[in-house]
Amino acid sequence: MRPQDSLIVIQRLQEKGLLQPLQVQTVLQKAQTSGKDALVVLEEESIVPDEQLVQTKSEILGVPYVELADKEIMPDVLNVLNQEIAENYKVVPFARKDNEIAIAMLDPHDYKAIEALDFVARRDNLHMKFYITSETSMDYVLRKYANLTREVTEALEGGNDDSIALDDTLKEESQEASQNAPVSKMVSVILRYAVEGNASDVHIEPADDGTRVRYRVDGILHTSLQVPKNVHDSLVARIKVMANLKLDETRLPQDGRFRMTIDGREIDFRVSTLPLFDREKVVLRILDKEAGVHSLEELGFSDHNLQVIMRNLMQPHGMILMTGPTGSGKSTTLYAMLETLNQDERNIITLEDPVEYNIPGISQSQMRPEIGLTFSRGLRSVLRQDPDIIMVGEIRDNETAELAIHAALTGHMLLSTLHTNDAIGCIPRLADMNVEPFLIASALRVVVAQRLIRKMCEYCREEVQLPPEMESKAMMELQAIPKESLPEDIFVGLPLRVFRGKGCQRCEDTGYRGRISISEVIEVTEGLKDIIAKRSYQDWGAMDQELRAQGMISMKQDGLIKALRGDTSVEEVWTGTEE
Repeated sequence: MRPQDSLIVIQRLQEKGLLQPLQVQTVLQKAQTSGKDALVVLEEESIVPDEQLVQTKSEILGVPYVELADKEIMPDVLNVLNQEIAENYKVVPFARKDNEIAIAMLDPHDYKAIEALDFVARRDNLHMKFYITSETSMDYVLRKYANLTREVTEALEGGNDDSIALDDTLKEESQEASQNAPVSKMVSVILRYAVEGNASDVHIEPADDGTRVRYRVDGILHTSLQVPKNVHDSLVARIKVMANLKLDETRLPQDGRFRMTIDGREIDFRVSTLPLFDREKVVLRILDKEAGVHSLEELGFSDHNLQVIMRNLMQPHGMILMTGPTGSGKSTTLYAMLETLNQDERNIITLEDPVEYNIPGISQSQMRPEIGLTFSRGLRSVLRQDPDIIMVGEIRDNETAELAIHAALTGHMLLSTLHTNDAIGCIPRLADMNVEPFLIASALRVVVAQRLIRKMCEYCREEVQLPPEMESKAMMELQAIPKESLPEDIFVGLPLRVFRGKGCQRCEDTGYRGRISISEVIEVTEGLKDIIAKRSYQDWGAMDQELRAQGMISMKQDGLIKALRGDTSVEEVWTGTEE
């Protein structure tokens, strides 16, 4: 859009109450600093919902708006434009009447796209009518061009049976030849679909009737593809080659990693192989280094919990611990804290295994236990690097725990993770690592326990009535929240106003899109220090009284607050907080 149009759109959004004056000022300042168009900054900040932003653009530009995510588009309409044109210019056909074609675009002022469409219109004797649509709608239609099963089948059909045999896969002599091999193409397609589908993991596992490929999306595994049994060994071998693993070692587990460029983004894949009865299983963890680090607000921390975290993050020394099971978002939250602390006058060093995101301005060190570079050894060296803030990926043993406590007591801010089920469980866990309780009390500032639960799809959300038994349980939890910690916009009263996602094409009929964190935050106050130092942390009566006094919200209560806001469902909260 032209700069003057962008400013008019922002002004109209403010008139509609979708932007506050302070937000407008922030967007304009960032646009001036970065040299970007103000509307581009607004879109990057995700302040205004996608569809409402595009509808406002439509009003200003005088171009009709269309929402495509729930439209059924016939193949003959889609094929008016080939996939290459659609993806390159971000234009898609969605309806046809005789020779009139309806075309959706992201930017009606993209003259290169209009030029390409004019060429197609003249060539095929078509009349095109232009509409404006959102990124969400565009991505939905573009995915219709592609099909995972079809692409994998085409890759396999690209060669005869001999070309996909294990020996020939290993004999590829040049990189170009390797990229053209059917199995190589198949691996590329599988990984591309995983990234485009926002999967966190890919499972490639042998089954009785073939090889099953499953994607973990929003914490749930989905079977996405079944390939012939005779391809399995070649598939595993190709991934081993990419990860620089031993091809002839099939009896022991192996770990490795590799990097690929997908849709212009640098994606890291962590690879783990596991020998089974007759073949190997491979699991790949997807790490998008260019996804960016989220802020604590974006991660979904409540006002009360956010205030406690921020207040203690700004202290010059002490320890802040993240707890929770694997896959609960601990590392993501630690990165958000580091981003908050990242300033020129601070020396921030991290010890990680692995380094998941690159943060400019921070020294990030990759641990390598196989050569003796463990967290404890790395921490000893870091203390000689004049650090202000240290992040240790995980406290796994007594030595690391003692060094971490020592660092927090000697003028450093130390952030780390610990595997416990809840926040208060980290205190006995540290004590079990032979750390003296009085040292824990002196060093520890905040403990954050976290889980990730599925976020409700905003497009198919509807209000529902809870079953009486579930509503009664939810009411008991909500009424136990300290009044000073209950958000002002939350009303606790019968009947509870809650929601569910009925399922639509945007969320693939699951009712959920993405994930959101629920958390509990414990601040080590003077009262809690006294309890820890006296080894009274097993006295749950005294602990409960102290936690109530500081206004702590449990994970279940935090989840129920989000359910009342329509961010998730009560059922998802119960599932996510089960012990």
